Amino acid sequence: MSISKIYESGIQQNNTAHFANIIQMAFIDGEMNEGEKNLAAKFAQKLNIIQEEYRQILKDPKKYPLIPVTSKEERLQHLFDLFKMIFADHSIDQQEIRLIHNYAIGLGCSKERALKLIKESIRIFQGKLDFEEYRYLVERG
Repeated sequence: MSISKIYESGIQQNNTAHFANIIQMAFIDGEMNEGEKNLAAKFAQKLNIIQEEYRQILKDPKKYPLIPVTSKEERLQHLFDLFKMIFADHSIDQQEIRLIHNYAIGLGCSKERALKLIKESIRIFQGKLDFEEYRYLVERG
């Protein structure tokens, strides 16, 4: 097997594991709602999840292990994707916070860093930014 095939298969394994974790978050409060289903379909496409794999992951997302990512950018992207799924129903509960905290640690964040990321992410996703923070984010881009 060529180096590029090994690299591609590693990326796809990472994408599959990430997608399974996203789906696990969607099921944490029972059934997937319409918003979560729509996001799941978008993530499947974004992560190149084929239809059969999609069905298998929906059946049992817990059978796919978490694969740690090495870059800070990837960790943030994975956490951002999870927060998008969590906030598809416009709320977050303690069980979701615990799961995403464990997920962040599994991705390589320290406990303290995971708590800080979660706290700030909740504030952002709930729209609790003040004007200065908003201006900073807008002007930065």
